[in-house]
Amino acid sequence: MVDVGGKAVTRRMARASGRIAMNEQTLDLVKSGTAKKGDVLGIARIAAIQAAKRTAELIPLAHPLMLTRIAVEFAFPADASAVAIEVTVETRERTGVEMEALTAVSAGLLTVYDMCKAVDRGMRIGDVRLVEKLGGRSGHYRAE
Repeated sequence: MVDVGGKAVTRRMARASGRIAMNEQTLDLVKSGTAKKGDVLGIARIAAIQAAKRTAELIPLAHPLMLTRIAVEFAFPADASAVAIEVTVETRERTGVEMEALTAVSAGLLTVYDMCKAVDRGMRIGDVRLVEKLGGRSGHYRAE
């Protein structure tokens, strides 16, 4: 792991997003909460939060961090039959939380897939990316 001992403890924030495309029938199940396995978005929210908290166990060189906030939001883009997710992670640490936000997005989307795969094996996960980060030496980053 990179030595972050000499860095200052500062407020760090990262936002990441992604989406999962699916057929209309599957999207209706997600929206209505009537999928066979239950509340898809509720379970995906918990999965995203757990993944953010356990990122250092999943990504070999990620530092274990004390997270102060994890927010998970879902949306239904008007231009596609899809579920979009955005995760914001915050901490006061010596290193950033980009990996925690990206890991949370990925786990949330994978959970949607898992809960809906019986009715739609053709779902496509994509567009996973860092949207914004604050804090640290590199300052403020915002994706175009």
